[in-house]
Amino acid sequence: MASNVKVGLDLILDSLSVPLSGQRIGLIVNPASVNSNLEHAADLFRNHPGINLRALFGPQHGIRGETQDNMIEWLSFEDRGGCPAYSLYGETRKPTPEMLADVDTLVFDIQDVGARVYTFISTMSLAMQAARECGKRFVVLDRPNPISGARTEGGVLDPAFASFVGMHPIPMRHGMTVGELALMFNREFGVGCDLEVVPMEGWRRSMWYDHTALPWVMPSPNMPTIETAAVYPGTVLIEGTNISEGRGSTRPFEIAGAPFIEPGALLEELQSYDLPGVRYRAVHFQPMFQKYSGELCGGVQIHVMDRFLFKPVITGVALIAAIRRLYPNRFAWKQPPYEYVYDKLPFDVIAGTSRLRERIEAGASLSQIEEDWEGALISFEERRSPYLLYD
Repeated sequence: MASNVKVGLDLILDSLSVPLSGQRIGLIVNPASVNSNLEHAADLFRNHPGINLRALFGPQHGIRGETQDNMIEWLSFEDRGGCPAYSLYGETRKPTPEMLADVDTLVFDIQDVGARVYTFISTMSLAMQAARECGKRFVVLDRPNPISGARTEGGVLDPAFASFVGMHPIPMRHGMTVGELALMFNREFGVGCDLEVVPMEGWRRSMWYDHTALPWVMPSPNMPTIETAAVYPGTVLIEGTNISEGRGSTRPFEIAGAPFIEPGALLEELQSYDLPGVRYRAVHFQPMFQKYSGELCGGVQIHVMDRFLFKPVITGVALIAAIRRLYPNRFAWKQPPYEYVYDKLPFDVIAGTSRLRERIEAGASLSQIEEDWEGALISFEERRSPYLLYD
Protein backbone atom coordinates (compact mmCIF):
# COMPACT_ATOMS: atom_id res chain seq x y z
CA MET A 1 0.00 0.00 0.00
CA ALA A 2 1.31 3.45 -0.90
CA SER A 3 2.01 5.88 1.91
CA ASN A 4 1.61 9.64 1.70
CA VAL A 5 5.19 10.85 1.86
CA LYS A 6 5.99 14.55 1.96
CA VAL A 7 9.30 15.58 0.46
CA GLY A 8 11.43 18.45 1.70
CA LEU A 9 9.99 20.77 -0.93
CA ASP A 10 6.46 20.19 0.38
CA LEU A 11 7.52 20.88 3.95
CA ILE A 12 9.68 23.93 3.47
CA LEU A 13 6.94 25.72 1.55
CA ASP A 14 4.24 24.61 3.97
CA SER A 15 5.98 26.04 6.99
CA LEU A 16 9.27 27.67 5.95
CA SER A 17 10.70 25.41 8.67
CA VAL A 18 14.17 26.35 7.45
CA PRO A 19 13.99 30.15 7.30
CA LEU A 20 14.41 31.39 3.76
CA SER A 21 12.65 34.71 4.09
CA GLY A 22 14.97 37.65 3.72
CA GLN A 23 17.52 35.48 1.93
CA ARG A 24 18.57 35.65 -1.71
CA ILE A 25 18.09 32.09 -2.95
CA GLY A 26 19.93 30.05 -5.55
CA LEU A 27 18.10 26.86 -6.49
CA ILE A 28 19.68 23.68 -7.92
CA VAL A 29 16.93 21.88 -9.81
CA ASN A 30 15.94 19.75 -12.78
CA PRO A 31 12.58 18.51 -14.15
CA ALA A 32 12.06 16.09 -11.24
CA SER A 33 12.19 18.93 -8.69
CA VAL A 34 8.45 18.86 -8.11
CA ASN A 35 6.16 18.60 -5.13
CA SER A 36 3.45 15.99 -4.61
CA ASN A 37 1.15 18.03 -6.90
CA LEU A 38 3.73 18.10 -9.74
CA GLU A 39 4.39 21.81 -9.21
CA HIS A 40 8.01 22.69 -9.95
CA ALA A 41 10.28 24.10 -7.25
CA ALA A 42 11.36 27.05 -9.41
CA ASP A 43 7.75 28.14 -9.92
CA LEU A 44 6.88 27.60 -6.28
CA PHE A 45 9.88 29.59 -5.08
CA ARG A 46 9.32 32.33 -7.66
CA ASN A 47 5.69 32.76 -6.66
CA HIS A 48 6.19 32.51 -2.90
CA PRO A 49 5.91 35.94 -1.21
CA GLY A 50 8.56 35.08 1.37
CA ILE A 51 11.23 33.80 -1.03
CA ASN A 52 13.57 35.89 -3.17
CA LEU A 53 14.73 33.59 -5.99
CA ARG A 54 17.84 35.02 -7.63
CA ALA A 55 19.44 32.19 -9.65
CA LEU A 56 18.85 28.68 -10.95
CA PHE A 57 21.46 25.96 -11.39
CA GLY A 58 21.12 22.70 -13.33
CA PRO A 59 23.03 19.40 -13.00
CA GLN A 60 23.89 16.97 -15.80
CA HIS A 61 21.12 16.81 -18.43
CA GLY A 62 20.16 20.40 -17.68
CA ILE A 63 17.59 22.32 -15.69
CA ARG A 64 15.04 21.28 -18.29
CA GLY A 65 16.32 17.71 -18.73
CA GLU A 66 16.84 18.14 -22.45
CA THR A 67 20.37 16.81 -22.98
CA GLN A 68 21.67 13.25 -23.21
CA ASP A 69 24.62 11.92 -21.20
CA ASN A 70 28.02 13.57 -21.55
CA MET A 71 26.66 16.45 -23.63
CA ILE A 72 28.21 19.75 -22.61
CA GLU A 73 25.51 22.26 -21.80
CA TRP A 74 25.18 26.03 -22.04
CA LEU A 75 26.98 27.97 -19.38
CA SER A 76 24.02 30.22 -18.69
CA PHE A 77 20.72 31.57 -19.96
CA GLU A 78 17.78 33.55 -18.65
CA ASP A 79 14.90 31.44 -17.36
CA ARG A 80 11.34 32.44 -18.10
CA GLY A 81 11.16 34.28 -14.79
CA GLY A 82 14.07 36.49 -15.78
CA CYS A 83 16.71 35.26 -13.32
CA PRO A 84 20.00 33.77 -14.53
CA ALA A 85 20.19 30.01 -14.96
CA TYR A 86 23.56 28.24 -14.98
CA SER A 87 24.68 24.79 -16.08
CA LEU A 88 26.81 22.82 -13.65
CA TYR A 89 27.66 20.25 -16.31
CA GLY A 90 29.81 22.17 -18.72
CA GLU A 91 33.26 23.59 -18.41
CA THR A 92 32.09 24.69 -14.96
CA ARG A 93 30.85 21.96 -12.63
CA LYS A 94 31.20 23.84 -9.38
CA PRO A 95 29.39 27.15 -8.85
CA THR A 96 31.83 30.02 -9.22
CA PRO A 97 31.99 33.01 -6.87
CA GLU A 98 30.51 35.10 -9.69
CA MET A 99 27.51 32.76 -9.94
CA LEU A 100 26.97 32.99 -6.19
CA ALA A 101 27.57 36.73 -5.85
CA ASP A 102 23.84 37.49 -5.69
CA VAL A 103 22.97 34.47 -3.50
CA ASP A 104 22.87 34.05 0.29
CA THR A 105 21.51 30.49 0.46
CA LEU A 106 21.93 27.71 -2.06
CA VAL A 107 19.05 25.19 -2.07
CA PHE A 108 19.47 21.69 -3.54
CA ASP A 109 16.29 19.89 -4.64
CA ILE A 110 17.24 17.02 -6.95
CA GLN A 111 15.96 13.44 -7.16
CA ASP A 112 18.75 10.86 -6.87
CA VAL A 113 18.45 7.19 -7.92
CA GLY A 114 20.55 5.50 -5.25
CA ALA A 115 23.78 4.85 -7.20
CA ARG A 116 27.20 6.40 -6.56
CA VAL A 117 27.82 7.14 -10.24
CA TYR A 118 24.63 9.16 -10.76
CA THR A 119 26.31 12.53 -11.02
CA PHE A 120 23.72 14.62 -9.19
CA ILE A 121 25.31 13.77 -5.84
CA SER A 122 28.69 14.90 -7.17
CA THR A 123 27.05 18.18 -8.20
CA MET A 124 25.70 18.46 -4.66
CA SER A 125 29.13 17.87 -3.15
CA LEU A 126 30.81 20.46 -5.37
CA ALA A 127 28.06 22.98 -4.69
CA MET A 128 28.49 22.39 -0.95
CA GLN A 129 32.21 23.07 -1.34
CA ALA A 130 31.46 26.28 -3.24
CA ALA A 131 29.02 27.36 -0.53
CA ARG A 132 31.68 26.88 2.12
CA GLU A 133 34.32 28.76 0.13
CA CYS A 134 31.97 31.67 -0.57
CA GLY A 135 30.40 31.86 2.89
CA LYS A 136 26.94 30.78 1.72
CA ARG A 137 24.38 28.63 3.47
CA PHE A 138 23.44 25.28 1.90
CA VAL A 139 20.01 23.68 2.30
CA VAL A 140 19.07 20.20 1.03
CA LEU A 141 15.39 19.40 0.48
CA ASP A 142 15.34 15.65 0.98
CA ARG A 143 13.75 13.12 -1.38
CA PRO A 144 13.36 9.31 -1.35
CA ASN A 145 15.99 6.87 -2.42
CA PRO A 146 13.81 5.26 -5.11
CA ILE A 147 15.35 1.79 -4.68
CA SER A 148 15.00 1.96 -0.88
CA GLY A 149 17.53 2.71 1.81
CA ALA A 150 17.55 -0.81 3.22
CA ARG A 151 20.45 -2.32 1.29
CA THR A 152 23.96 -1.50 0.17
CA GLU A 153 25.93 -3.35 -2.51
CA GLY A 154 29.08 -3.14 -4.56
CA GLY A 155 32.59 -1.97 -4.04
CA VAL A 156 33.40 1.14 -2.01
CA LEU A 157 35.19 3.72 -4.17
CA ASP A 158 38.98 3.75 -3.97
CA PRO A 159 39.92 7.45 -3.58
CA ALA A 160 42.60 6.96 -6.25
CA PHE A 161 39.71 6.53 -8.71
CA ALA A 162 37.70 9.56 -7.59
CA SER A 163 36.01 11.45 -10.43
CA PHE A 164 32.77 13.22 -11.23
CA VAL A 165 31.07 9.79 -11.33
CA GLY A 166 32.27 9.04 -7.80
CA MET A 167 33.83 11.64 -5.55
CA HIS A 168 33.64 10.00 -2.12
CA PRO A 169 34.31 6.48 -0.72
CA ILE A 170 30.77 5.11 -0.82
CA PRO A 171 29.53 1.87 -2.45
CA MET A 172 27.83 1.66 -5.82
CA ARG A 173 24.44 1.13 -4.14
CA HIS A 174 24.70 3.40 -1.12
CA GLY A 175 21.24 3.06 0.43
CA MET A 176 21.01 6.72 1.47
CA THR A 177 18.93 9.76 0.60
CA VAL A 178 20.49 12.94 -0.74
CA GLY A 179 19.97 14.60 2.65
CA GLU A 180 21.76 11.78 4.44
CA LEU A 181 24.56 11.86 1.89
CA ALA A 182 24.93 15.62 2.36
CA LEU A 183 25.32 15.13 6.11
CA MET A 184 27.92 12.41 5.54
CA PHE A 185 29.82 14.40 2.89
CA ASN A 186 29.83 17.43 5.16
CA ARG A 187 31.19 15.84 8.32
CA GLU A 188 32.66 12.45 7.46
CA PHE A 189 34.39 13.56 4.25
CA GLY A 190 35.28 17.07 5.36
CA VAL A 191 33.24 19.37 3.12
CA GLY A 192 32.41 21.54 6.13
CA CYS A 193 29.77 23.94 4.82
CA ASP A 194 26.94 25.63 6.73
CA LEU A 195 24.43 22.85 6.04
CA GLU A 196 20.80 22.24 6.87
CA VAL A 197 18.68 19.31 5.67
CA VAL A 198 14.89 19.43 5.49
CA PRO A 199 13.86 15.78 6.07
CA MET A 200 10.85 14.08 4.54
CA GLU A 201 7.78 13.04 6.47
CA GLY A 202 6.47 9.51 6.22
CA TRP A 203 9.41 7.86 4.44
CA ARG A 204 10.94 4.64 5.78
CA ARG A 205 14.13 2.89 4.67
CA SER A 206 12.28 -0.14 3.34
CA MET A 207 10.20 1.97 0.93
CA TRP A 208 10.68 1.93 -2.81
CA TYR A 209 9.49 4.95 -4.72
CA ASP A 210 6.18 3.40 -5.69
CA HIS A 211 5.39 2.94 -2.00
CA THR A 212 5.35 6.71 -1.46
CA ALA A 213 2.29 7.85 -3.50
CA LEU A 214 4.60 10.46 -5.06
CA PRO A 215 4.53 10.91 -8.86
CA TRP A 216 7.64 9.69 -10.69
CA VAL A 217 9.24 12.29 -12.95
CA MET A 218 12.26 11.21 -15.00
CA PRO A 219 15.33 12.67 -13.27
CA SER A 220 17.30 12.17 -16.49
CA PRO A 221 16.43 11.18 -20.07
CA ASN A 222 17.50 7.55 -19.67
CA MET A 223 15.85 6.98 -16.28
CA PRO A 224 12.23 6.60 -17.42
CA THR A 225 10.91 4.28 -14.71
CA ILE A 226 11.54 2.90 -11.24
CA GLU A 227 12.39 -0.40 -12.95
CA THR A 228 15.26 1.40 -14.69
CA ALA A 229 16.51 2.71 -11.34
CA ALA A 230 16.33 -0.81 -9.90
CA VAL A 231 18.87 -2.24 -12.36
CA TYR A 232 21.00 0.88 -12.88
CA PRO A 233 23.58 0.34 -10.07
CA GLY A 234 24.75 -2.76 -11.95
CA THR A 235 24.06 -2.20 -15.62
CA VAL A 236 25.66 1.26 -15.55
CA LEU A 237 28.94 -0.69 -15.50
CA ILE A 238 28.23 -1.70 -19.11
CA GLU A 239 28.99 1.91 -20.11
CA GLY A 240 32.65 1.00 -19.62
CA THR A 241 32.52 -1.70 -22.31
CA ASN A 242 31.74 -2.01 -26.01
CA ILE A 243 28.31 -3.48 -25.14
CA SER A 244 25.20 -1.30 -25.55
CA GLU A 245 23.55 -0.57 -22.22
CA GLY A 246 20.30 0.04 -24.05
CA ARG A 247 20.63 3.79 -24.55
CA GLY A 248 18.66 4.64 -27.64
CA SER A 249 16.03 2.01 -26.84
CA THR A 250 12.84 2.35 -24.83
CA ARG A 251 14.29 0.29 -21.94
CA PRO A 252 17.73 1.78 -21.22
CA PHE A 253 19.82 -0.16 -18.68
CA GLU A 254 17.24 -2.96 -18.60
CA ILE A 255 18.32 -4.12 -22.07
CA ALA A 256 21.92 -4.84 -23.05
CA GLY A 257 23.55 -6.37 -26.09
CA ALA A 258 25.61 -6.00 -29.26
CA PRO A 259 25.44 -7.06 -32.92
CA PHE A 260 27.74 -10.03 -32.30
CA ILE A 261 25.70 -11.54 -29.42
CA GLU A 262 23.43 -14.54 -29.97
CA PRO A 263 20.63 -13.95 -27.42
CA GLY A 264 19.87 -17.61 -26.71
CA ALA A 265 23.47 -18.40 -25.80
CA LEU A 266 23.69 -15.39 -23.49
CA LEU A 267 20.37 -16.28 -21.88
CA GLU A 268 21.53 -19.82 -21.16
CA GLU A 269 24.79 -18.60 -19.65
CA LEU A 270 23.07 -16.09 -17.36
CA GLN A 271 20.48 -18.61 -16.20
CA SER A 272 23.29 -20.91 -15.06
CA TYR A 273 24.40 -18.30 -12.51
CA ASP A 274 21.09 -18.65 -10.61
CA LEU A 275 21.12 -15.12 -9.17
CA PRO A 276 18.28 -14.17 -6.80
CA GLY A 277 15.20 -12.14 -7.71
CA VAL A 278 15.90 -11.87 -11.45
CA ARG A 279 15.00 -13.47 -14.76
CA TYR A 280 16.25 -12.71 -18.24
CA ARG A 281 14.59 -12.65 -21.63
CA ALA A 282 16.37 -13.01 -24.95
CA VAL A 283 15.83 -9.91 -27.10
CA HIS A 284 16.80 -8.18 -30.30
CA PHE A 285 16.82 -4.38 -30.39
CA GLN A 286 18.02 -1.55 -32.58
CA PRO A 287 19.36 1.51 -30.71
CA MET A 288 18.34 4.82 -32.21
CA PHE A 289 21.45 6.60 -30.91
CA GLN A 290 24.79 5.99 -29.16
CA LYS A 291 26.46 2.55 -29.34
CA TYR A 292 25.45 0.57 -32.44
CA SER A 293 22.96 3.20 -33.53
CA GLY A 294 20.75 1.75 -36.26
CA GLU A 295 22.29 -1.74 -35.97
CA LEU A 296 20.44 -4.88 -34.93
CA CYS A 297 21.72 -6.07 -31.55
CA GLY A 298 21.17 -9.34 -29.75
CA GLY A 299 21.08 -9.46 -25.99
CA VAL A 300 18.84 -9.81 -22.97
CA GLN A 301 16.36 -7.83 -20.95
CA ILE A 302 16.67 -7.97 -17.17
CA HIS A 303 13.35 -8.57 -15.40
CA VAL A 304 13.35 -7.96 -11.64
CA MET A 305 10.99 -10.54 -10.18
CA ASP A 306 11.64 -9.88 -6.48
CA ARG A 307 13.13 -6.46 -5.78
CA PHE A 308 13.89 -7.37 -2.15
CA LEU A 309 16.11 -10.29 -3.20
CA PHE A 310 17.49 -8.75 -6.40
CA LYS A 311 21.12 -7.62 -6.28
CA PRO A 312 21.66 -5.14 -9.12
CA VAL A 313 25.43 -4.75 -8.90
CA ILE A 314 26.39 -8.42 -9.03
CA THR A 315 23.74 -8.93 -11.71
CA GLY A 316 25.43 -6.28 -13.85
CA VAL A 317 28.80 -7.90 -13.22
CA ALA A 318 27.36 -11.29 -14.20
CA LEU A 319 26.12 -9.89 -17.50
CA ILE A 320 29.52 -8.46 -18.38
CA ALA A 321 31.36 -11.61 -17.30
CA ALA A 322 29.00 -13.80 -19.32
CA ILE A 323 29.45 -11.79 -22.52
CA ARG A 324 33.22 -11.69 -22.06
CA ARG A 325 33.33 -15.47 -21.57
CA LEU A 326 31.14 -16.19 -24.60
CA TYR A 327 32.79 -13.65 -26.93
CA PRO A 328 36.39 -13.20 -25.78
CA ASN A 329 37.52 -11.92 -29.16
CA ARG A 330 34.64 -9.45 -29.60
CA PHE A 331 34.12 -8.08 -26.11
CA ALA A 332 36.29 -5.08 -25.18
CA TRP A 333 36.75 -2.59 -22.39
CA LYS A 334 36.05 0.94 -23.55
CA GLN A 335 39.16 3.10 -23.84
CA PRO A 336 39.79 6.52 -22.20
CA PRO A 337 38.87 9.26 -21.82
CA TYR A 338 35.76 9.17 -19.68
CA GLU A 339 34.45 12.16 -17.72
CA TYR A 340 37.77 13.99 -18.22
CA VAL A 341 39.76 11.04 -16.86
CA TYR A 342 42.47 10.19 -19.38
CA ASP A 343 44.72 7.77 -17.52
CA LYS A 344 42.22 5.09 -16.40
CA LEU A 345 39.88 2.75 -18.21
CA PRO A 346 36.28 4.02 -18.18
CA PHE A 347 35.14 0.76 -16.58
CA ASP A 348 37.53 1.32 -13.68
CA VAL A 349 36.35 4.91 -13.28
CA ILE A 350 32.73 3.77 -13.10
CA ALA A 351 33.53 0.84 -10.79
CA GLY A 352 35.67 3.11 -8.60
CA THR A 353 38.52 0.61 -8.67
CA SER A 354 40.55 -1.53 -11.08
CA ARG A 355 40.04 -4.55 -8.81
CA LEU A 356 36.63 -5.50 -10.23
CA ARG A 357 37.89 -5.57 -13.83
CA GLU A 358 40.97 -7.54 -12.81
CA ARG A 359 38.79 -10.10 -11.01
CA ILE A 360 36.52 -10.48 -14.05
CA GLU A 361 39.59 -10.93 -16.28
CA ALA A 362 40.98 -13.55 -13.87
CA GLY A 363 37.74 -15.55 -14.06
CA ALA A 364 36.77 -15.05 -10.40
CA SER A 365 33.37 -16.41 -9.43
CA LEU A 366 30.53 -14.07 -8.57
CA SER A 367 30.67 -15.19 -4.95
CA GLN A 368 34.39 -14.38 -4.82
CA ILE A 369 33.69 -10.92 -6.22
CA GLU A 370 30.99 -10.33 -3.60
CA GLU A 371 33.39 -11.46 -0.89
CA ASP A 372 35.78 -8.74 -2.04
CA TRP A 373 33.13 -6.15 -1.18
CA GLU A 374 32.02 -7.52 2.17
CA GLY A 375 34.49 -5.95 4.60
CA ALA A 376 34.36 -2.47 3.06
CA LEU A 377 30.54 -2.56 3.00
CA ILE A 378 30.39 -3.41 6.70
CA SER A 379 32.76 -0.53 7.46
CA PHE A 380 30.74 1.83 5.28
CA GLU A 381 27.48 0.93 7.00
CA GLU A 382 29.10 1.69 10.36
CA ARG A 383 30.40 5.04 9.08
CA ARG A 384 27.05 6.07 7.60
CA SER A 385 25.02 5.15 10.68
CA PRO A 386 25.24 8.56 12.46
CA TYR A 387 23.89 10.31 9.35
CA LEU A 388 20.76 8.24 8.77
CA LEU A 389 17.58 10.28 9.25
CA TYR A 390 14.97 7.53 8.82
CA ASP A 391 14.21 4.12 10.34
